[in-house]
Amino acid sequence: MPLTADDTLAIHHLLAMHGHLVDSGDLGRLDELFTPDAVYDVSALGQRPLRSIAEFRAATEAFADHPMNPVGHHVTNILVTELPDGTVTVASKGIGVRADGTAGSVTYRDRVVRCADGWRIAERCVSPARERA
Repeated sequence: MPLTADDTLAIHHLLAMHGHLVDSGDLGRLDELFTPDAVYDVSALGQRPLRSIAEFRAATEAFADHPMNPVGHHVTNILVTELPDGTVTVASKGIGVRADGTAGSVTYRDRVVRCADGWRIAERCVSPARERA
């Protein structure tokens, strides 16, 4: 079924929700964001891929007080693409602001799926922004 404007808006809302849930510590609602078996690949950041909501929650809680952990996660430049096989991918930029005021940037590459309760992230790959010479 082709994507509608309502689908695209719902996917934008889904990506925005990530920062709100993580920044507020409302990790009990991660099922509104991810499929139960979602893969959150942070290997480009030197960590192992997380393979479920439970693993993502545990890693997020363990990293909560780390000085490199952003206190503000901001998602921008969201591009939703439906591939010929019906797969829906999303590319976006993330800006993380740390407690000391410094910031970092990442690129998110997601595969999202339509579930009974709405759109969910099934796979997310996080890559650090590249430095330009």
